[in-house]
Amino acid sequence: MKQVLDFSNADNFTNRELSWLLFEKRVLSEAMDDQLPLFERLKFLSITASNLDEFFMVRVASLKDMVNAGYNKKDIAGLTPTEQLERVNKETHELVKQQYATYNQALLPELTQNGLRVIGHHEDLTKVEEKYIDEYFENNIYPVLTPMAVDSSRPFPLIRNKSLNIGALVRKKSGEGELEFATVQVPSVLSRIVAIPSQEGKSVILLEEVIERNIHKLFLNYDIVCAYPFRIMRNADLLIEEEETDDLLKEIEKQLKKRQWGQAIRLEVEAGMDERLLRIIQDDLKIGEEDIYPIEGPLDMTFLMKMYDLEGFDDLKEHSYVGSQPVPELPDDADVFEKIREGDILMFHPYQTFEPVVRFIRQAAKDPDVLAIKQTLYRVSGNSPIIAALEQAADNGKQVSVLVELKARFDEENNIVWARRLEKAGCHVIYGLLGLKTHSKITLVVRREENGIRRYVHLGTGNYNDSTAKLYTDLGLLTCSEAIGEDATAVFNMLSGYSEPRSWNKLSLAPLWLKERFLYLINREKEYAKQGQPARIIAKMNALCDKDVIEALYEASSAGVKIDLIIRGICCLKAGVKGISENICVRSIVGNYLEHARIFYFENNGKPEYYCASADWMPRNLDRRVEIMFPIEKPALQSKIMHILDSQLNDTVKAHSLLPDGTYEKVGKQGKQAFNSQLNFCKESKAAAKKHEDIGDRRVFIPERHS
Repeated sequence: MKQVLDFSNADNFTNRELSWLLFEKRVLSEAMDDQLPLFERLKFLSITASNLDEFFMVRVASLKDMVNAGYNKKDIAGLTPTEQLERVNKETHELVKQQYATYNQALLPELTQNGLRVIGHHEDLTKVEEKYIDEYFENNIYPVLTPMAVDSSRPFPLIRNKSLNIGALVRKKSGEGELEFATVQVPSVLSRIVAIPSQEGKSVILLEEVIERNIHKLFLNYDIVCAYPFRIMRNADLLIEEEETDDLLKEIEKQLKKRQWGQAIRLEVEAGMDERLLRIIQDDLKIGEEDIYPIEGPLDMTFLMKMYDLEGFDDLKEHSYVGSQPVPELPDDADVFEKIREGDILMFHPYQTFEPVVRFIRQAAKDPDVLAIKQTLYRVSGNSPIIAALEQAADNGKQVSVLVELKARFDEENNIVWARRLEKAGCHVIYGLLGLKTHSKITLVVRREENGIRRYVHLGTGNYNDSTAKLYTDLGLLTCSEAIGEDATAVFNMLSGYSEPRSWNKLSLAPLWLKERFLYLINREKEYAKQGQPARIIAKMNALCDKDVIEALYEASSAGVKIDLIIRGICCLKAGVKGISENICVRSIVGNYLEHARIFYFENNGKPEYYCASADWMPRNLDRRVEIMFPIEKPALQSKIMHILDSQLNDTVKAHSLLPDGTYEKVGKQGKQAFNSQLNFCKESKAAAKKHEDIGDRRVFIPERHS
């Protein structure tokens, strides 16, 4: 009798939070890689610090909320919130130790060798440097500071989320009275990196060290017993009861103010902090021992991203990655609509510039034949050309409808500003759907032409953000397909009203039936494999943690489907487990660019289908967000998609492979040539742009003959 496999067993899954921490370790491994230029390693270390901050503010905060509420339901890996929190605490403490070991033992000595002296403590200053620093403090820092003492009339101050502070124990110079607590916030409006004039190389010291050296000047009638920096992390997840509020925008504004003062969930202190000072801070913030992180080095290493921008160290940075190249199908002087009519255009950012997307909207804003522009916005840049184009379109009398997702985490404040600006310009602004985040990336332009109305559509895997489009790998499709145009109209009618079409032509939407579509496509491959027909799945995404999808992949693998997954971050699936996932390979690419594109390939018995989407295989994407998956149907564009997937599957430089025990290891060359997929895409985009430029240069003007 054939054994029935239980794919739903908790042992077959990895906990989401622990998987994310494994991704963080992969990023940290880039900072530890001595084959990378030194300043690139600084950048990766800074990214790990920034990532960890968000992890605590959202994921750890959520676990603590569940524990406090007595919620004991197990996750897909069979862990209760309490068990998850215990494992996460252990792993994050270890991760922080690895971060600072990398900084102190590897990066700092190399910085010194390369002419950049980072002064860790103000006690290490020379006499000449002390004089400069003290004058700098008097002239530039002192006027900005607000020292705060704590006594019977002055309660413990509210410490802002993520702010860097210096806590001190002070005693009156008379010697009378007990020790008192005082604190001063390190001002974020000043540069944290203070350069010191030097004859040899360059020397810098951090702002908190300058303040700590001069802190006695803030408490003139007191002796400073001790002073140490500290930093807290607070619960920053917004709790919005959408059904209870009349005005979502005002409710989010109100909740944003609370973000700075949520429950304290993490306390970073300088290692060796006086126990008396630590207890005062700990008691007031109600922080448990397990949430205290003694730091051997500077707190908040996101400052290393600013260090990256220091002048004079270009030779310590990566220059192999060329900037975004032109899209050959869309020359600068081309009519975008005309080019789209010639055929669908697939853009690969950041290897190809995001500028044509901006130009598409700008041209639509100015074109007298354009009647309407409709767009979804999730995250946009600080000075967004997209917003400016939409404002101009409304000013030119176009019908402009924009869905601005106010609930885009940590972009809520920006999005409120953009929403109000667009409303003021005369655009019709929608604030998303009740209970859902609108995460899809779609623009519809309705244009009047000789043969009637034509609809032009842009669909993307990434945000309409011209800044992140230089750092994130994403795909964008420009098309005037009639079928996709009809679907795009239906999408916006659904978002702005209550119209839900009974059928769709090409697009698949979450939360309506995208998940069912994915499950159907996976199961179809399984059935083909059972029949001995060609069956294969390649899927590239940011994260995989949907239980139903993972079980479907296990079933397909057991039936003989070869499955390759390229997953940047969280992966709750276990790969290479005999009888369950031995036909599944998982790899993660961590490189110069953030892998963000979502691409899906299904062999379909020799008639392959290609899709791109805004959604990952996560419950939040498939069940609680408005997402769009769109097909890539033109053979030439399908070849481009396959080339992207093949290149990443053959990466031997930036790829990590998931092992059956749940850990990751660098793929390695294993007798092959070193191949960096991201670097290769850079070279290819440059070559394609050059080839197109050369063809343009060879064009010869032939005067028209007149008979």
